[in-house]
Amino acid sequence: MNKNSSHSSVEQVTNNATSWLGHHPRENKDIGRGQTFVAHTEGDVESIEVYTNIVSRPGNVVMTIHSFDPQQKSWGPTLGSANVDFNQSDNGKWKAFNIPSLHLNKGESYGFRLESQDSYIGVGEAAGSAKQPPFSAGQEWHFTPGNSKADAYSYFSLAFKVDIKS
Repeated sequence: MNKNSSHSSVEQVTNNATSWLGHHPRENKDIGRGQTFVAHTEGDVESIEVYTNIVSRPGNVVMTIHSFDPQQKSWGPTLGSANVDFNQSDNGKWKAFNIPSLHLNKGESYGFRLESQDSYIGVGEAAGSAKQPPFSAGQEWHFTPGNSKADAYSYFSLAFKVDIKS
């Protein structure tokens, strides 16, 4: 492999359901989504991509990357972040969040969170079951205001790709 070549460290590309994030239009609350994963290879992050099923309300989405402790199920401090604008032309496409200066270590757990205060977006996800989870190396997370403990689901996984340069 060439030095500085880009490849996927980890990905889950099945998309058979939709997970909503952003400012819910009727309930007047913000909904965040997240995904944990284990880095399969070491390298510097080029981008983290999510699949956009539908942009109901265009706006800006913030992605933050964190270290993650799978035993304690706890999110560490923010390691990096990126802002990306979404609009209707993004329906059915992969959207990249470019995260500069972020290094992933092979075998370590990380997580990304997606939040927005002005948009409402359906991102792709894989729905499985407790007996057949779609992604065994992480969980999908749901964050809501006022809920100090986020909810994690092993039988759901966001559709995502972590592209790194090694």
